[in-house]
This record gives sequence, C-alpha cells and structure tokens, in this order.
Amino acid sequence: MLGSTHGTLTTDFRARVEACGESPRTAVHSSAAPSADDAVPLDVSGRPLHADVPDLDRFFRPESVAVIGASDTEGRPNTGITRQLIAWAERVGARIHPVHPTRPTVFGLTCHASVADLPEQVDLAVLLVADPLPVIEELAETKVKFAVAFASGFAETGDAGAAAQERLGAAVRGSGLRLLGPNTNLNAFEKFREDLDGPAIALITQSGHQGRPVYTLQELGIRLSHWAPTGNEADLETSDFISYFAEQPEVGAIACYVEGLKDGRSFLLAADHAARNGVPVVAVKVGRTETGARMAASHTGKLTGADTVVDAAMRQFGVIRVDGLDELQDTAALLARARRPTADGVVVYSISGGTGAHFSDLATEAGLTLPTLSQAKQDELHQWIPDYLNVANPVDNGGHPVGDWRGRKIIDAILADPEVGVLICPITGPFPPMSDKLAQDLVDAAEQSDKLICVIWGSPVGTEDAYRTTLLGSSRVATFRTFGNCITAVRAYLGHHRFTAGYRSPFEDAPRTPSPSYRKAQALMRPSQQLSEHAAKQLLRAYGIRVPREQLVTSAAAAVRAAGLVGYPVVMKASGPQLGHKTELGLVKIGLTSASQIRDAYRELTDIARYENVPLDGILVCQMVERGVEMVVGVTQDDLFGPTVTVGLGGVLVEVLHDAAVRVPPFGEDQARAMLRELRGHALLEGVRGAPPADVDALVEVVLRIQRMALELGDELSELDINPLMVLPRGQGAVALDALAICR
Repeated sequence: MLGSTHGTLTTDFRARVEACGESPRTAVHSSAAPSADDAVPLDVSGRPLHADVPDLDRFFRPESVAVIGASDTEGRPNTGITRQLIAWAERVGARIHPVHPTRPTVFGLTCHASVADLPEQVDLAVLLVADPLPVIEELAETKVKFAVAFASGFAETGDAGAAAQERLGAAVRGSGLRLLGPNTNLNAFEKFREDLDGPAIALITQSGHQGRPVYTLQELGIRLSHWAPTGNEADLETSDFISYFAEQPEVGAIACYVEGLKDGRSFLLAADHAARNGVPVVAVKVGRTETGARMAASHTGKLTGADTVVDAAMRQFGVIRVDGLDELQDTAALLARARRPTADGVVVYSISGGTGAHFSDLATEAGLTLPTLSQAKQDELHQWIPDYLNVANPVDNGGHPVGDWRGRKIIDAILADPEVGVLICPITGPFPPMSDKLAQDLVDAAEQSDKLICVIWGSPVGTEDAYRTTLLGSSRVATFRTFGNCITAVRAYLGHHRFTAGYRSPFEDAPRTPSPSYRKAQALMRPSQQLSEHAAKQLLRAYGIRVPREQLVTSAAAAVRAAGLVGYPVVMKASGPQLGHKTELGLVKIGLTSASQIRDAYRELTDIARYENVPLDGILVCQMVERGVEMVVGVTQDDLFGPTVTVGLGGVLVEVLHDAAVRVPPFGEDQARAMLRELRGHALLEGVRGAPPADVDALVEVVLRIQRMALELGDELSELDINPLMVLPRGQGAVALDALAICR
C-alpha cells in the first residue's frame, strides 16, 4: 500500500469522474519544453547540443498500470477503453489496477478508491477523467513514472484551453512524471502482430487516424514495433519519441505524421540523434499552405512554423519529408527493410519498351541516376535478349522468358554490374504466365543478392497470386503500386544513406563560448531599435565582414572631403535609424564624380529627409562597387527554430523571384555551399554571358560569419538584411553594400 502521506482521491475525484459521465475526451488544458539538464553541453546561447533521450521502456512495457476512472458498465465510453487496456496489459505482461472511488471491482479486478490506495508503485497511469490536472498533481506526489491523458478541450480550442494546457504542463515539469497528451488516444495500446520479423517501423502521430495506413502495413508483412499518439504534447512530444526510437535495436525506420512542432530546437536535436544512429525519419508535415496550417492549428493548437523554414530544417538534418500517407507507408517500409546500397545507379528492367522509357523519364527527372550499361554488359545481356532490343538502360527484354533459365540469367547479370545498386521492374499489369515467372525470378534473385530490387505491380485489382503471395511474401523485394511512390521511396533510400554515410553533427562544431566579435557587437546593439545603415555596417565589421570604404558626414564640405578620401566615383546615402528602403524615398545617389555633384547631392538628400520627417545620423559617402553578382544574406527569427540564415539573389530580384535558401544554425561549410546550389539563379555565380565566375568562397565565408553572429546574438538580433552583398569576381571577395539590422 502507498502511504496516506500521498493524499487521497476521495470526494473531489468522485465528483470529477461522475460529472463527466466517465468520458475521457470531454475536458480542457501550452506546451513548454522541459528544462535542459545542466550536464548536457550547451552552445553559446545556452541551448543544449545533444538530444535529451527519455527512458520510455516502462511506458511501452510497464510492469504495473493504473486505470483512473475505470468502468465495466456497458454503454459507457470508459468501459470499452478499460477492456482494451486490460487486454493490452495482459499482452505486455503488466499488472493492472482499476481506480474508481465508488466501484469495488471492475471486470472482476479489485478496484481501488484512489491512487494512494494502490497496492504497489505503478509505472503507468491512464486517466479516463475529464479534468486530468488534479489527478496529475497526485500522481506526481506518488512518483508514478508515466501518465496518459485522453481528455480534449485544451490548446486545440483556443486561448483558454491553451492556458489550461500550460497549467497541466507546469504540474508535470520537475515532478519526475512524464505525460502523454492531452487530446491523445489508445493507439499506444494497439495490438501489434508478433509473427513478423525483421526491422520494424516505429510510428508517431499527432492525429491517430492518420497513422492507420502505416499500422495496416502489418497485413502486408511489414513489422510495426511502437505507436506514439502524441496529441497536444503538453509534455512528451514528437522529438522525445524520435530520440527514443532511434536507440531501439528493432527499429529500422521512424514514420511521423506531424501537424505542428512543439519546439523546433528539440526536433532538430532528435533528428540529429537519429542521423547519428543511422535511423531514417520519414515525415508527413502538414501546413504547406495557409489553409493546411490553419486546420492544423485548430486541431492541435500548435505553431506550424513558416513552411519554407520547416522544409529546409528537415532536409538539413536528414528528415525525409513526404506529402501523402501512401508515400509515408512505402518510403518508411523501404527504408526500414532495405540494406545499405552498394552503388547509386538504378537500372529499369521491363517487358515493354514503352514502360521502360516512361519510368526512366520520371526517375531521371526526379534526380535518380540511370547509368548507361557498359558495352560489355550489353553484349552479355544480348546473349539472352534479341539484338534489336535496347539493353543500355532501361533494359527491354521484349517479354520475360518463361520456359527456361534465361530470365534469371538476365536479372543476375544486371545485378552483377558494380554501378548498379537498385533494379526496378515495373509490371504494369498481370500477364500470366509471364508476369508470374518474372515475379518469381525477381524474388529468387533478391534472396541471393545484396542489392535492392523494387517491383511496381500496376494491376488495380491486387488479388493476383503473383502479387499477394510471391511479391508480398518476400522480405527482400520492395513492392509498390505506383510509379511515383516507388521513385519517391528509392530517392529517399539512396539519399538517406548518402547523408548518413558522411554525417557529422553540426552541433559538434557549434560555438560554446562568445567570440571577441560578439563583445564588439554587443556594444553596438540598441534594444528595440532599428540600427542605421552606418551602425549596421559596424556590426558587420565586428564579425569581419567587408563593407565599402565610407565615411559618415554631417556637412556638404565634409562630404566633399570624404569623397576625396574614398575615391571617385562615389555613392551618397542618407543614414538613419528609421530608414529601411532608401531608394524608394530618393535617398540614394550613385555615380557621383565631382565636388559640385557631392554638394548638390548632400543638399537634396537632407532636404528630402526633412520633408519626409526622417531623422538622420548623417550622410554616408561610400565607395562605388559595380562589378559583381548581387546577393542577399540575412537573419530572421522563426517562431519554432529561432534564428535562421537566408541567402538568395539580391537587389530587386529577391523580391521578384523569391529565389532564396534557408538554414537553421548551426551548420557547416557543406550546408552553406548546398544553399547556393539550391538557388535557381546559381548559374549567375558561375559566370554567364562572358561574366567572370564570382568569388563563391568569399560568399560562403560571409554566410558562415553571419551564422556565427546569429548564434551568438540569439534573440537580441530580431532581423538582419545585407542587400546587396556584392560578390566580386573570383579571388576578390564580397562587399556588403547595404545593411539593415533590427534589435529586439
């Protein structure tokens, strides 16, 4: 018996249970990240550098379970849930203890009036009550390890619900209790098939129904090991389960349906942890559109984040983002079960030239590599395939041999090519006995090969024996129903293994102590103010970023002297803390070549500023830099991920084309260069129409220095915009011609 010092669930508990009609989904309750462990290494801004991996063994395999609000009265919602929990506890070998203030027994089991009356310490408490907060407080006192709250009516309902959820999270934090929910369901307690072997998929969903397609993969012979329905994530979140699943030896891939991320940093640390362990994470993340984001918020009450940032962050840390649940199924299944590729080359093998050409076009457009087979390999294949058929890749067999051994010889010869890592065979429709023999030969070859064989079974019926028995009965052949899903999965498979083969966590190189640049920059910051261009450029100088020769002046005579020192021709610009787009106000004059032009420009700029009532700290007289590629590099604060770094085409092009790439610090040189390759206008940096190649190395250095600034200043820097950054010809560097900085 637990001692009475833990309190009792008496009158108040009885009122809560009876008032809600024993329904677990009728109440109210934002998330807050758990405090970082002091032992975890921290970056320069005090954020952890490693994922906090919770020990969830006793959640998924508890020794004892309490069901708070248990019932055996038919017709009550809690009765069905109690019945399912009893069956689940029996399957996992847990002792179950019903708790209800007025029932002596539930389904023949002794029922306890309160948590304090339980005969032993319990690992998991399942709360079938409308308001879980008072119960959570008592569970924390009794040192229960885990709790699940089904009740709805929290952050998904608006501000009042979010406040209630924050109270729930606050009750959990620091107590030692970990909470799943609220607004979750019974998916964690599903019955998983135990007759399947091989690597498994671990499933995480914020909407239980969206996980059903992955769960039903078991009926196709694909193993599922865990299901975490995270709900509103007042405490335990998607990131916790990714980190935990990445350490489970039976898990071959993690499949996620994500409506909103509770904390961007935690998600990236979890993705990093999975990448370090080589475990693929495949995710559907809703919120690509305004409508999708709005619906997600109404369902789980989470920030969806700017989707471009979410997308970039996922790619940066190796999370494979897919669009549909069908893609989630197929991609996760392939990644869980397929061995590491021996090569990136893909060969398409078909019984129809048209099918092979069609699939090859789609695969090549998607970025898969279809190498031309060597002449020696083509000659070998022509031993069994007529000479008039093309076998360069795609390989057209004209009709897979049925009556002898030649079909298997063809497949084995293709797989023996060292450039081939994947063989894909589209079977667009059943054509017995040819399709039956082809399927069997592919399955037999897969058993003898370390290379991946994929089949697309195009029949809409799906009852054919070649499909149901031969192909689905093989644990080595990956079978798909559509061209698109096959291409998506194979691209993810090859990409994942390329990514993890050379993976080095960017958190390893994150700065842990402030640089001398940071101390200089801090002196320039002005809380809640926009810096003038002159002050913003001083900020850049503090981090070693080159700016033009320039002087800030406050008289026409000083402007003339400054022009002589800077060197003609010059640019003159108004500089003030409230100036953003100066060109639109006529506050920029370029190509000035004489003292008289300087004096006229000074008077005109100051007159415009007075007319527009814009305060100035002076007029900048700047070196004129003309020859180069205009780029933009900037920092913004994302609601989920904090500071983010953007690079794109500069000048007016950034507003017209929106050609930009985003990364979340920390990242290294490889990611900085990858950002540039993502730009549609990347060719401009390589030199077009006779222009010399730009100094890409200098541009990369600027991006990395800006990243350092973003990391060190953290949320002190609300926004930074260098536009344009003039990237000069190769070997000549890059110069920040204009800058805008806003302090928080």
